[in-house]
Amino acid sequence: MNTLILVDLQYDFMPGGSLAVPEGDQVVPVANELMSDFDLVIATQDWHPADHLSFASQHPNREIGELIDLAGLDQILWPDHCVQGTRGAELHSDLNQDQINRVFPKGTDRKIDSYSGFYDNGHQKSTGLGEYLKEQGVQTVTVLGLASDYCVKWTALDAVKLGFQTRLIERGCRGVNLSPGDVDRASQEMQKAGVKIIE
Repeated sequence: MNTLILVDLQYDFMPGGSLAVPEGDQVVPVANELMSDFDLVIATQDWHPADHLSFASQHPNREIGELIDLAGLDQILWPDHCVQGTRGAELHSDLNQDQINRVFPKGTDRKIDSYSGFYDNGHQKSTGLGEYLKEQGVQTVTVLGLASDYCVKWTALDAVKLGFQTRLIERGCRGVNLSPGDVDRASQEMQKAGVKIIE
């Protein structure tokens, strides 16, 4: 079963959002164009409680972009984003949501972040996505979305680890580039792990 995974196409990651990815809105028409080519379309959705510990606002005297230790894992502090029930957490209204078969929320535990659509960052809990895909008999997944150097990368890497043949649609991704070159490094890391980059 040919499966497309749309990663975090939410308002807070689009221009004007609290954690805007440059040109993030340009991914939406690519997603709409490709959906009909797939038997199964999955969306992931960052869905944080308002007091999520990845938010800089939860750490007095800390700044956005700082690296802290959170439950034994390196954690970048982000602006508040994709808070449950807010417009920023909603999937973009231009996205053809009628063609999405299922949405998997992630980042719901305030104590640990979740970049991947499959697991939290500590691989302690599954979102259920991997199990669902296996139940559906899926062997190959194609990934696009936001952001290339975080949630897209970790979703693709976990897909490979779970045994799925994994492809990435490069024109359907945009990155944060918190440090210059992050997107290129993410691309190299994915390719090295076995992700096929489709230009």
